[in-house]
Amino acid sequence: MTFGSIGSTSQQQQAYGEASYWDKRYSQETGPFDWYQKYHSLSPLLRLYISPHHRVLVVGCGNSAFSEDMVNDGFEDVVNSDISSVVIEAMQTKYSHLPQMKYMKMDVRDMNAFQGGFFDAVIDKGTLDSILCGHNSRENAIKMLGEVERVLKNKGVYILITYGAPSHRLHLLRDSGSWTVTLHVIDKLLTDKSSGSRQWDLTSPIPLEDGGSSVDSVLGKNPEIHYIYVCIKGQFSILFFLLFWNLI
Repeated sequence: MTFGSIGSTSQQQQAYGEASYWDKRYSQETGPFDWYQKYHSLSPLLRLYISPHHRVLVVGCGNSAFSEDMVNDGFEDVVNSDISSVVIEAMQTKYSHLPQMKYMKMDVRDMNAFQGGFFDAVIDKGTLDSILCGHNSRENAIKMLGEVERVLKNKGVYILITYGAPSHRLHLLRDSGSWTVTLHVIDKLLTDKSSGSRQWDLTSPIPLEDGGSSVDSVLGKNPEIHYIYVCIKGQFSILFFLLFWNLI
């Protein structure tokens, strides 16, 4: 699913960057909802790049059960942020019994509550996409990505789950900071009742040239997938990164 795929108008899509839109939406939709993918679909990849003892920030958390599932799978320190005070207050109440999870109202374009290098990993399921739907989209996206880079430790990892193909995301990522970018893909979320098998191996990177032109030849045109950009702060080989974190 993409933003705007459920009958949204362009005006509604532009509102995705506004706190008032999300306050109203979460006041009306109180049940848990996960954009794009659920935790268990992504866990093999997350486990490849993030260790349970790492401090993780989930931006644009909404009312997702994603972080709860992370904690249930052994993650020890998960901080969740969202621009909506309505959803943050609701989630603080809901998860007050789980000390491994924290919820903070915050604009991802200005995360001055966190000092530089505070997190080992940042997970983004649709937040950058939401900002890119709004007014001054590129300017705000650059601000967001700059803050993500700032709050990450050196060699920290930003995992971006998005509908944006490399032709629409890669230059933005590379223009916004010093990232080593690896691309993974995952089939769009199957329904709970579906028994279909997944076409793509989540943990195997897709060859990624400078402009992303190599991707189409591998994936074909208009593939039914979500793109996952694993962005490591600094210029390193993926093998070096995994050895550094003792993940292989």
